[in-house]
Amino acid sequence: MPFNAINACDMRPKCVFFLLLAWLVWLPSPTFAADEPDLIFRRSTVFKWVSPNDKLATYGVDDPEVEGVACHFTVPEKGGFTGWLGIAEQVSDISLACRQIGPIRFKGKLEQGDDMFRERRSLFFKKMQIVRGCDAKRNVLVYMVYSDKLIEGSPKNSTSSVPIMPWGAADGAVQKCGDFIH
Repeated sequence: MPFNAINACDMRPKCVFFLLLAWLVWLPSPTFAADEPDLIFRRSTVFKWVSPNDKLATYGVDDPEVEGVACHFTVPEKGGFTGWLGIAEQVSDISLACRQIGPIRFKGKLEQGDDMFRERRSLFFKKMQIVRGCDAKRNVLVYMVYSDKLIEGSPKNSTSSVPIMPWGAADGAVQKCGDFIH
C-alpha cells in the first residue's frame, strides 16, 4: 500500500505540469478583447493543386469598449496541408483600417494601449493584437495592429486613426477620449 501512495505522489507533479502546459497552450483570448471577428471575404493568392490555397482574408470587428467604431483587417492565411491542419505559422503582414460607424460612446475608463482584439497566429507563441489609444490633444482614437512572438517581436505593424466627430444632428455632445483614459 505505501508503495502505491509513493507512486501517486511522484506522478502528481507531472500531471500538474502537463495540465498547466495544456492550459497555457489553449488559453482563450481575454474577456476584455473583442469576440470572434466577422469574415467579410477571402481571396486566393497562391494556387495549390492538392491542398488548400494561400489566401488573403478580410475581417471586421467592433470595438467592444467604444460604441460606434469598427475596424477591418486583412491577414494572409497559409494554405497547404499545414495551413489546413492549423499548424502553419502565419506571416505577420497585417493591414488595418478603423472608422467611425455611428455616434461614439465610451463604455468605461480605458488604458492607453489596451487590447481591443487578439488572435493566435501560430500553434504556440505568435499572436496578432489590435490595441487602442487616445490622442487627447486631437480627440482621436488611434488603433495599432501588430504581431509578436514570445521570443522575438515583429516590427511589422499598421496604424489607423478615428477622429471623434458628431454623428448627425442629434449627436451634439461629442465625447473627449482624454476623459476616458486612466
